[in-house]
Amino acid sequence: MPRFAASLTSLRSSEIRDLMKLATRPGIISFAGGMPDNNLFPVDEVKEIINTLTTEQQQTAFQYGPTPGLPSLLESLGEFLAGKGLPLDTNRLMITTGSQQAIALLARAFIDPGDRVLVENPCFIGAISAFKSNQAELTGIDLDTEGIRIDQLEREARRPDKAKFLYLTPYFHNPGGLLYSAARKQQVTSTLTGTDIVLIEDDAYGNLYFYDDDKPRLTPIKAADPDGVDICYTGSFSKILGPGLRLGWLLLPDDIYQRCELIKQSIDACSPSFTQVIADQFIRRGLLEPYIERVRHEYRRRAETMSDMLQQTLPPDVQWNRPRGGFYIWLTLPDHIDASAVLKRSIDQGAVFVIGKTFDPKGKQHNTLRLSYCNTNEEQIKTGITIIANAIKQGNVLS
Repeated sequence: MPRFAASLTSLRSSEIRDLMKLATRPGIISFAGGMPDNNLFPVDEVKEIINTLTTEQQQTAFQYGPTPGLPSLLESLGEFLAGKGLPLDTNRLMITTGSQQAIALLARAFIDPGDRVLVENPCFIGAISAFKSNQAELTGIDLDTEGIRIDQLEREARRPDKAKFLYLTPYFHNPGGLLYSAARKQQVTSTLTGTDIVLIEDDAYGNLYFYDDDKPRLTPIKAADPDGVDICYTGSFSKILGPGLRLGWLLLPDDIYQRCELIKQSIDACSPSFTQVIADQFIRRGLLEPYIERVRHEYRRRAETMSDMLQQTLPPDVQWNRPRGGFYIWLTLPDHIDASAVLKRSIDQGAVFVIGKTFDPKGKQHNTLRLSYCNTNEEQIKTGITIIANAIKQGNVLS
């Protein structure tokens, strides 16, 4: 019989991936996946790019590339990130095969079996999987309206069995939809300074803000590059161009960069040159910012439609907040209601979402759920939210 690695015992199939199978069922309305809408992709713009590439660019697209990424994309992406105030001159930029690989590289670089890792609770399921696959012990820290709870973070940072790093998604949090306050981000860096606990700052959704007055809160923690704490900044083209490109990035201090480059060499040698050429040209031709602006307005309309429907249909004891950007709304049900039972009833009526325990590092939270508005039109949102609200009202009580 095959003898599999012990690390596989910590892996489980993502409930989101399993639910995606249901999303293909005729008539089902899916609020499960955090996928951009197919109808919003810049197909014509990319077609024009492909049709007008020079012979040299076409050849580059078909060839292997350097492990850190094509120099042309590193340059154009660097200019885009410099617009966020990020310190490109004192850090090194690497292209990764999606931001999931960026997280996985950092996990490989830092985690030995049994090491403690600090995460938010709830937490992005892809990060949970990456950390558990390296046999980390996850410690979840609760969120409040401004971000991660500092009292809990301070307690964990002082423990003698020091955590290797803290993983945060401060910008329209997945799954919670939360935007961290500037004060809370400052408290995070103050708490970590001098502890040797690395900060991983995941910024997959920061460009998808709905309100201009939130812009000051979107400045990355990495932009300040504070002394006394190493910050690893990750991002992705998946939400601002297309997930099929499988392109993300890391901005890192040099010593961490060198380790991650070695790990990436052993995994896939380089990210796809073909899509790197497309992404580079999309930036250089001035297409990225207008496209982000276009989809930002569409996602805001959908978020407002979902929020209005939730306001009209949900019982008053269900807690949630109107999103200010990103893809998600997080619902907290009364403690006696089981989200899994609500899900089963909703599926029977034609709507699907993700239950909250998927995002709980311990997999225990029973009364929360995530709704995604990014991949459904406004009429589907109205119908689907009515279904879910009715399922909640029917009071699926825990046994």
